[in-house]
Amino acid sequence: MNKKPFILIISLLLFCLMLSACGGGETQTVEVTRIVEVTRVVEVAGEAAPSQPAAVTVAEGGDTLRQVRDRGTLKCGGNQNVPGFGYLDPASGDFTGFDIDYCHALAAAVLGDASKIEVTPTTGDSRFPTLQSGEVDVLIRNTTWTFSRDTALGFDFAPTTFYDGQGMMVRRDSGIETLEDLEGGTVCVQSGTTTELNLAQYFDAIGVGIEILVYEDAVATREAYDSGACDGFTTDKSGLVSQQILLADPNAHQILVEDMSREPLGPLTRHGDNNWNDIMSWVVYCTINAEFLGVNQANVDSMRGGDDPVVSDLLGETGDLGQNLGLSNDWCYQVVKQVGNYEDIYMRNLGPNTPFNLPRGLNALYTDGGILYPLPYR
Repeated sequence: MNKKPFILIISLLLFCLMLSACGGGETQTVEVTRIVEVTRVVEVAGEAAPSQPAAVTVAEGGDTLRQVRDRGTLKCGGNQNVPGFGYLDPASGDFTGFDIDYCHALAAAVLGDASKIEVTPTTGDSRFPTLQSGEVDVLIRNTTWTFSRDTALGFDFAPTTFYDGQGMMVRRDSGIETLEDLEGGTVCVQSGTTTELNLAQYFDAIGVGIEILVYEDAVATREAYDSGACDGFTTDKSGLVSQQILLADPNAHQILVEDMSREPLGPLTRHGDNNWNDIMSWVVYCTINAEFLGVNQANVDSMRGGDDPVVSDLLGETGDLGQNLGLSNDWCYQVVKQVGNYEDIYMRNLGPNTPFNLPRGLNALYTDGGILYPLPYR
């Protein structure tokens, strides 16, 4: 008897069991151990896996632009627990961050007023049902563009706003300098994320046995790590940078150099409204084009009335390209004037004058060694 198909079937069943055990508020423990051939031993401790959630009613794509304008407010699905990207300031009660600024930018384009946003905080588990149901108009919160999310969930991604990779945070005095040093250790991860699956696959591939502790949200994951429940804490490196400053002693921790994955992060809209996705996409390209052309929040007014026809088109002084989206011709001017170009948004939230001082790396223009490439606005 050929054992390989049987082994493959058993592996797939065990893999599905591991995924179903990752939901819910209670901590689930998953042990990943290297064994022969292609199989993986997965032991699940704790309560039985919860039943599958009820099916989500998917809203029609419709005319989202009209709905937003009739309402007078953009409903944006965001995050409230990732400083620098999406964070609810407990002192002011305001949402701030890189992703939140793209909510403001979209509102500036479609409503002419960047302040007209209503942010609904979402978790890794709730973000997709929140968008699918129509509770929000757009989802802008550190979400990785993957094949299944793009095709099977009824979503369209806009251009990537932040190129990232999954990393690992450990204590400086732990003696852990590489991912291989985590052999036999425990790692905290948030449920409902690509990092959860990446973690198991990566360590299985390199033959390192670890214990994975899964938590419901970013706060619970960080607190578990900070309390000593785990030897490592994994999420996208941008997320690790933002979570590190919230630890009891940020300087006692370090982020390992190695990347475990590629994580292109960006906005999502629902299937069925191509124009709305075009608007979100060109808002992103507006900010990148503006930086490429040297147009920023500080000088945008002085750049109007100049001799560069490309700048004149971008700012809506000439042509009627805005009409193709159902927007005013000066929509990109409003984005840059009220929110800024890509560099303005990045530096305000993540740059040297912030607690993160995160190098732009891949998120620089292609002319500066990065991979941001502005599509022509013409």
